Amino acid sequence: MVLEKVIEILADQLSVDPAIINEDSNLVDDLGADSLAVIDLIMCIEDEFKIEVPDSEVENLKTVGAIVQFIEDHQ
Repeated sequence: MVLEKVIEILADQLSVDPAIINEDSNLVDDLGADSLAVIDLIMCIEDEFKIEVPDSEVENLKTVGAIVQFIEDHQ
């Protein structure tokens, strides 16, 4: 499932416990991602799910749920 894979990527990239990540988690406020970490995350997600995330969309992907929805809409 997309959510589980996204949580796995986030936990790995941000070195956080996957148990604290849910669909409402904010990448910056809740998970401590800085702008560089967000870019790295987007690149990992693009590779994993074989999708392209336009730069104009990155600013809309602030929560785990938003990322999952974007992936599901573009697969």
